[in-house]
Amino acid sequence: MTDAGALSPSAPPNAASAGPADAEPRLERSGAREWRVSGDWTLLALRGRYEAFRQRIAGAMAEAPDTLWDLRGVSRLDTAGALTLWQGWGQKPPARLLWQPEHVTLFAQFMHTGAPPRPKPGLRPGLARASLSLLAFARHGVDVVALLGRLLLDVGHVLRRPSLIGWREISANVFRTGAQALPITALVGFLVGLTLSYLISKQLKTYGADIFVVNILGLAVLRELGPLLGAIIVAGRSGSAMTAQIGVMRVTQELDALSVMGISHTVRLVLPKVVALAISLPLVALWTSALMLLGGMAAAGAQLKLDPTQFLHLLPSVVEPVNLWLGWTKSVLFGGLIALLACHFGLRVKPNTESLGQSVTQSVVTAITLVIVVDAVFAVLFSNVGI
Repeated sequence: MTDAGALSPSAPPNAASAGPADAEPRLERSGAREWRVSGDWTLLALRGRYEAFRQRIAGAMAEAPDTLWDLRGVSRLDTAGALTLWQGWGQKPPARLLWQPEHVTLFAQFMHTGAPPRPKPGLRPGLARASLSLLAFARHGVDVVALLGRLLLDVGHVLRRPSLIGWREISANVFRTGAQALPITALVGFLVGLTLSYLISKQLKTYGADIFVVNILGLAVLRELGPLLGAIIVAGRSGSAMTAQIGVMRVTQELDALSVMGISHTVRLVLPKVVALAISLPLVALWTSALMLLGGMAAAGAQLKLDPTQFLHLLPSVVEPVNLWLGWTKSVLFGGLIALLACHFGLRVKPNTESLGQSVTQSVVTAITLVIVVDAVFAVLFSNVGI
């Protein structure tokens, strides 16, 4: 027997125009614990009656949760009709349900999104970020070692065939990284030497040890500050330019063109830059050290009334030549390291401008950091040499 309420009271006045009577959505009770759903449960047929059907279905579920719902009489069902039934059921399928096979797909979309997935157990956010950073650092380390290995293999190949050496490229990089860097390194070196000598002189003057300003300034500049300051300036100036140059070649697909023509990236791009910077950086470091000593000599003359001739005469006698050679050796290593890192980050650029900017920043920061780390290692290993 059917309920007096096959639901239709709240239908709009023009419901008759929606279609024939058998197309009307119907919700009928059949027995004490069974509801039959029939007719068209579509957006057009349900217009204006969504809430009424939802309340009726929810009331039936609250009255008897184990009621059987028979959907086999539904002629048409779309997402709007399925959602109306789903919300009336309390956003979960009833315990007893009969439906047609084609209804499964419509209700499946609500079943998957009904409850949010439980978060998987994992590391805390801080540890997760730290582990990702460590993993990225390890990948960069492996890639740099691989690039260095390819570079060494290509060096052996080039030595057997000297015609492959890009002398013009090496010369151009020496000019860009060396000669063009002289003005900025001269200015920075002179000012740093001036400031350092002024501070040292102030302290030594207190104890009457004015003459030792030559010892401290000469040893610090030739052994540590000159090579380190020159490397930092070159890393920010020339290292970023190398990364940007190779990155632009990636964006404009010039690197792909070199690969198609069978030209090695390391022979054509990496090797000339590494060789050029290993040659030019020791000269830049020597130039920077000379300007730092000049600034220190000027400050010592103004603060301690130390004659420049006396300063230059004492310098070779208080600073052993091994300190100069140690500074040059570090400069060669710094130059090769900066160029290698610049090329590494340049070759990793993706073909978009955002990646180019990120790679240039990473190149400069990584190069400066590793230069300082390597300098600290040298300071520990050779702490008893020349002192």
